[in-house]
Amino acid sequence: MNNEFINDAAQKLFSNEVDKELIGQVEKGLFAQALWEQALESGFIHLFCTEADGGIEATWEDAYPVFYQLGYRQVPLPVAETAIARLILSAAHQNLETERPICIASNSQAQVSFDSQGLLSGEVRNVQWAQHAQWCLVTLETGQVAVFELSAQGVSTIAGVDTSNMPSDRLVLSNVRAHAVLPNPFSNLRDPIQTFGAGARAVMIVGALEFALDQSVQYAKDRVQFGKPIGKSQAIQQQLALMAGEVAVARAAAYMACKDLPNINRLISEQAQFSVAAAKVCTSEAVTNGTSIAHQVHGAIGFTYEHALNFATRRLWAWRGDFGNATSWARLIGQAYAKHPGEMFWNHLTQRVLPA
Repeated sequence: MNNEFINDAAQKLFSNEVDKELIGQVEKGLFAQALWEQALESGFIHLFCTEADGGIEATWEDAYPVFYQLGYRQVPLPVAETAIARLILSAAHQNLETERPICIASNSQAQVSFDSQGLLSGEVRNVQWAQHAQWCLVTLETGQVAVFELSAQGVSTIAGVDTSNMPSDRLVLSNVRAHAVLPNPFSNLRDPIQTFGAGARAVMIVGALEFALDQSVQYAKDRVQFGKPIGKSQAIQQQLALMAGEVAVARAAAYMACKDLPNINRLISEQAQFSVAAAKVCTSEAVTNGTSIAHQVHGAIGFTYEHALNFATRRLWAWRGDFGNATSWARLIGQAYAKHPGEMFWNHLTQRVLPA
């Protein structure tokens, strides 16, 4: 599949339509319906699905440019979340007839019980875009994926926002009738929503970090102090070089995760859990170091609400915590290897496999 074609299509759509005015409107609670319809028409939402479900059976490598552009342009829409939901539904031979967003939540976000009568009760936290969605997918303690409609009786949506002022809501469920409870089609993933969500966020973080790096390099060229651009200073050059190194490591880790993640035609991947964990750790740490350098280069102007770096930084801070932060994913790797020390350690590490 031609990744360059997908990248060009995503870049053209999002660069033309996403600007400060649109982001400001979404921060005030408006849903970008016109852009959402264009994203639907582009096929990005159903990219992973079978042809019967309207997709092209894309791999995560194929989809990398879409997630990258979502990050670089900081697109204020649940494209990634809905694409992941569609992947899980299609792999489980389910389809939801809706053109509205579908929100997702991992088991780590949920305290939900599922009784013998098919009723869901409990609470789900930090659900991105739930207030604008029609359906929700949540991973249960059993590893199954519950599907329910947000307008169903017993569902209460408490609107909220994350660090970037994008929708991040709380759902309270009281004896909610599940539309379906799906077996996990990706059986070697502990929680497919958590893993896919972290993989998508890792790529989006790379995109937004590259945006911040580009902004910083350009500002260093343009900003003149004491008669010369500040980019002529070795101290500034050193900081930008460090940031570029952080971005390069993050990019490599995120791309490797996409190579290893399962898809509609490859439901099992032994490397996926390790690669996504490594990617989320690397990209989240790059956020901390990269945004610090970007704001040091920009000085006070980068903190102003009007400046593009402001929103990019807030998106990065929000994304590094979504679907598990660096600490939780590092703990997953550390605990797995600590339980299986010895001669197989190096084999597991080089094969990018978490010991069972």
